Amino acid sequence: MSKTVLVTGASTGIGRATALLLAREGFTVYAGVRKESDGQALGPTVTPIILDVTDAGQTAEAAERLRHLDALVNNAGIGVTGPLEFVPLDALRRQYEVNVFGQVAVTQAMLPMLRASRGRVVTVGSVGSWITLPFGGPLCSSKHAIRSLNDALRMEVKPWGIRAVLIEPGSIHTDAVDKLEDEVEPRLASLGPEGRQLYGTAYRTMTTAGLKEERSGSSPDVVARAVLHALTARKPRSRYPVGKKSRLMSTLGRIVPQYTLDRLRLRALGLS
Repeated sequence: MSKTVLVTGASTGIGRATALLLAREGFTVYAGVRKESDGQALGPTVTPIILDVTDAGQTAEAAERLRHLDALVNNAGIGVTGPLEFVPLDALRRQYEVNVFGQVAVTQAMLPMLRASRGRVVTVGSVGSWITLPFGGPLCSSKHAIRSLNDALRMEVKPWGIRAVLIEPGSIHTDAVDKLEDEVEPRLASLGPEGRQLYGTAYRTMTTAGLKEERSGSSPDVVARAVLHALTARKPRSRYPVGKKSRLMSTLGRIVPQYTLDRLRLRALGLS
């Protein structure tokens, strides 16, 4: 009997690559998407399921529909950037609703089934949880929160044989990276005149450098393969740094003194 897995945020990028790879490897895959058209675009090898992780009703419906589950891949996420002084609080709340509260809500809903199957929870975090970039406070802090929550979950569910694993991608080239360039000016507009005057130039410089780095990043397939290993290994690792510069960035974030790290980050982004 094939293992049943739910992958959230499966419309594009890492989630799509993961859902399709797991299906090829013999998993019965339910792909969480927000639109029916996104589900149809995934093709016949996976079963789409409408799931906005911030919608409690859709999360409950997904759990009721599945009945049995061997693994959950928490991948749904968004990225909010901007200077902390002016980032709209609604945008900051939305960042946490999707990346933190939504992931926790889905995990809570699926854990009874995972307890019964002695299954696994694989969460896609980021090396940004170890090394925060200027203007990346909303996104990086949400990934830091997920890393901490996953640490707690890993220890709490161990008595039932459930493994909780964290995937920490570095630079990954996805469709979301290409769309980010078109979002720069709207995000600056949301800061208001004073915010644009104070931070506009630096934000554009940071975004240009960041986009260049991400476009030269690894394929989403490398993350999908790490997820596959986390789901199939007899003893999966607690964390999987994957993709370009993932090990370097997480190591720097742990061992380099903060002021030295500040200078390195600013110089790399053209802000020194």
